[in-house]
Amino acid sequence: MTTPGCPPVSGTFEGEERKHYSEEISVDAEVASYALRLRGRKLTIAIAFVAGTGFTLFGYDQGVMSALLTAGQFEKVFPQVVVDSSHPNHATLQSFVVAIYEIGCLVGALSNLWVGDRLGRRRTIALGGCIMIIGAILQTTSYSYAQLVVARIVTGIGNGLNTSTVPSYHAELSSAAKRGALILIEGSLITFGVMISFWASGSSAQWRVPIALQIVFALVMVFGIGFVVIRLVKQNRNAEAIAVISALENKSPDDAEVQRTYHAIREAVAIEDFGTSSGIGGKHPRQNLKRSPLRKLLVGGRSQHFRRASLGTILFQRLGLSDVTSRLIAAANGTEYFFASLIAIFIIDRIGRRKLMLFGAVGQCITMILLAVLGSVRGSGAQVVSAVLLFVFNSFFAIGWLGMTWLYPAEIVGLEIRAPANALSTSSNWIFNFVVVMVTGPSFNNISWGTYIVFAALNAFIIPVVYFFFPETAGRSLEDMDVVFALAYNEGVSPVNVSLRKDVPLAGTPEADRILGIETIDQKVNISGGTS
Repeated sequence: MTTPGCPPVSGTFEGEERKHYSEEISVDAEVASYALRLRGRKLTIAIAFVAGTGFTLFGYDQGVMSALLTAGQFEKVFPQVVVDSSHPNHATLQSFVVAIYEIGCLVGALSNLWVGDRLGRRRTIALGGCIMIIGAILQTTSYSYAQLVVARIVTGIGNGLNTSTVPSYHAELSSAAKRGALILIEGSLITFGVMISFWASGSSAQWRVPIALQIVFALVMVFGIGFVVIRLVKQNRNAEAIAVISALENKSPDDAEVQRTYHAIREAVAIEDFGTSSGIGGKHPRQNLKRSPLRKLLVGGRSQHFRRASLGTILFQRLGLSDVTSRLIAAANGTEYFFASLIAIFIIDRIGRRKLMLFGAVGQCITMILLAVLGSVRGSGAQVVSAVLLFVFNSFFAIGWLGMTWLYPAEIVGLEIRAPANALSTSSNWIFNFVVVMVTGPSFNNISWGTYIVFAALNAFIIPVVYFFFPETAGRSLEDMDVVFALAYNEGVSPVNVSLRKDVPLAGTPEADRILGIETIDQKVNISGGTS
């Protein structure tokens, strides 16, 4: 017998079950409606191809000017780059037309401090590509030294936007197990672009054709750029986000690993939204801020300091080689540079970031010392060995640092400062590249082989900095690094020591939430963005 006016108890339970079941069907249907055509390996390759195109463009644009500097047809149009006994001051002008590109890149990277999070990854990359197309057109149509300089600046601005955004974009769409190899492919594609530029500019084609080829790379990048998971979560487009994660990992949306990854991203967004009631997790305890963002910013920026610019043709000429021989060996050097960079792709995720960086720094330092010794000795034998050592230096750099300086800053910083941190770290790269390019020519003219001693000292400085201050990021997701820094802060120890431990909880777990000092966020996807 039932109480008048009250539904049967069994009927109430059945109604709630039907409602819950219908909600689950609705959620699953919405996630399924955003399913991507590409999944797993095919999707990863597509993302890597588009991201890699941006870095191929970067390498090509950087290398093509270095290769053209000693080309006769280029010198006829721009006599300011011809360095001889009657025009010794042209060494500065020659370096300037290469180095001014770095200034444009610096401006582009710094502008990402303001536009990066406002436009998002996709729009920033598309904007950078469009600016590079304009710059390439201006370079191709140059008939004066002044126009070429302005065109180089414009192209650099676009490249600065891209190089400070593409690594973060690619890292955010890569799994922890394969992220190192995927981002290092971009570094290898820089050398691939340099290699193409050396051989293209050495052909019988007019110098304008090699420069114009940049437009092709830029168009592929602009029209191929895709989604950004973090931005979807920020905008509470959770069904789309879970569909993308499912496609990237090639697993069902209900898979525990997909749910943990989604939760970890929501965790990172909640930290970014600290103190705002509009964030997905509401307000959180103040411990959110105790994650050493300044230290992460400095470490990421410092890694970009340890790059060097490409002046291959000029360096081989400094060894006393002829113009044609210098350009031929520089082209061969660029080719070897590309193949050496491929080695790091296969070992980066196995042996870690720190060991590769230390290996590269030690090898570069020893090579520069040997070049200094041989530079003080005259003779054809010393020239041959010195030329070989420049190949050796490139190999150490390609394995240890080429792709690392783009990978590491994107890994080490949290979401709330990732865009500005990568803007600043990339800016430091362009500042130091500008200094290196500007001082290399005049330095060889004034102190000759002593220049190698300066480079050796700089490489020696890298070793203790990496050993004591650079945490290991291999095998950890971007969100896992937030946990590493938080745990180091809570225990009052070095993040380097914590990063080498095996007991650090994975991001997206309740243990990680407690370490980060934030409220537990819903473990299950909620389309409305609320908690479940």
